[in-house]
Amino acid sequence: MREECIHFQSRTYDSGEVARFCRLDLAPEAPWRCPENCPSYKPRMADVGWVHGSLVEPAIEDEPDTGGENVAELLDAAEDIVNDVAPGVLEEVRAEDARRERSAKHWWRRKR
Repeated sequence: MREECIHFQSRTYDSGEVARFCRLDLAPEAPWRCPENCPSYKPRMADVGWVHGSLVEPAIEDEPDTGGENVAELLDAAEDIVNDVAPGVLEEVRAEDARRERSAKHWWRRKR
């Protein structure tokens, strides 16, 4: 990935896992590479020429051996699976939040 691109983002989670991606979703083989000659590539202006230390971002893990498969197709299939499941998960979380909210409104009735 072109880390110097304005559209590049990375997030480090509490587990230490790092997600690297293009905000415009134009890098089908993220986090390993951007498309050559990406039409949306723009260099960041704030940190041009800076040198990032090792504490800023951990090294990118090695690209997995896909056994000759097209990596972009494999990642697209994985994204499709997540996108198919996400609405159901969101619905479950919202329903649980609604149950908790209703329960919290009536806490005083149970204590009497």
